[in-house]
Amino acid sequence: MALLDTVKKYDSVALLLQGGGALGSYQAGIYEGLHNAGIKIDRIMGISIGAINSALIAGNPHGKRLEALRGFWDKITRNNYSPKGVNPFRYTRKTLETLDHIDLYGHAMPYIFENDFLKQQLRVAESSFEAFRTMLEGQRGFFKPRGFIPFDATPNHLSYYTTDKLKETLAEFVDLKLLNNPKNMKVSVGAVNVRTGNYTVFSNETMELTFDHIIASGALPPGFPAVEIDGDYYWDGGLVSNTPLDDLIDSPQSINQLIFQVDLWDARGQVPENLIGIDERIKDIQYSSKTRYATTVMKKRHTFNHLVKELLKHIPEDQRTAACFKEAEAMTSVGFTNVFQLIYRKKAFERGHKDYEFSSHTMYEHWNTGLDDIKATLRQEPWFEMSTNGEIFEQHDIHKVRRYSYDNDL
Repeated sequence: MALLDTVKKYDSVALLLQGGGALGSYQAGIYEGLHNAGIKIDRIMGISIGAINSALIAGNPHGKRLEALRGFWDKITRNNYSPKGVNPFRYTRKTLETLDHIDLYGHAMPYIFENDFLKQQLRVAESSFEAFRTMLEGQRGFFKPRGFIPFDATPNHLSYYTTDKLKETLAEFVDLKLLNNPKNMKVSVGAVNVRTGNYTVFSNETMELTFDHIIASGALPPGFPAVEIDGDYYWDGGLVSNTPLDDLIDSPQSINQLIFQVDLWDARGQVPENLIGIDERIKDIQYSSKTRYATTVMKKRHTFNHLVKELLKHIPEDQRTAACFKEAEAMTSVGFTNVFQLIYRKKAFERGHKDYEFSSHTMYEHWNTGLDDIKATLRQEPWFEMSTNGEIFEQHDIHKVRRYSYDNDL
């Protein structure tokens, strides 16, 4: 209860969702934790799969948002053609787990049933198999391979997969009237204009959002086709910036903001030891989109404007006649911004295909990881308090606390 009272002191509570394909169920787990804690979001901004999750949340009444998220993710983690249970590596791993509980086997062959390396390799193979199957079949209600891939056509037909079914799936789980009500929740999604190369923000505060705007935000080429909107074609916003925090940098700074920034890619990682690892590391660096840099820019701007306010105090009001003083005074209204970074940490079994490994098994692991991370974050109640020592910008990351605790235990 004390936490909710603290959160209510903020003028705005925002949820920012990066793009990252199959990793997006981590964001669903984050939202479930916020929802269960009673924290209400009034602004949501997303890119790619983050835009889809944004639509699922904002496009439903408060009491039905989790149901919509679960329904969508359950649907798209089914394969288009092959049966759900066809994965020999998952079957083998589950069989070993079952036999391990039978003394006759477990005690007789501990070198097999207690072999963590074997279990780990089976999980790696299981995940790789599911990613390969996604490449061949696509995912039900989301995307599927084209029967014929044209070499020369309009941009909305140039891709390896078609996302025609995604609009039907969104229509099943998203109410456009609610999505377009900024009083319910302010919604923004990012895309890239193919012709100009400019990053574009579609917002329900300035236009009427359609499913095309949501799909355009996740139209990553050459896998998915560009989406035509008002005569222009759009691709995935992550091509320019996969971090929607950029959109908040230019927002009014006079309000007190609580921001939950959910990133699916971690810029920090291990140096690759093989060619496969290079592909994964490139994705991590590229799609993390300098998330820490964007946060630093936002902090520096807040700090700069606050310093201008302090400097103006030393100039008598009767001497502030030049136009530049009026512009400077307009910059000085700075509220308190509190950013919570929730960055997905890859599982040991995941490889460079983690963004298109859509199995329901892995999806639930991502979801539960997000739920665990936000629960741990919400237990840090002092983090939510507004600063009383003059600070105007603070950042928090539950993983830093975990690393510190781990290092101290060693």
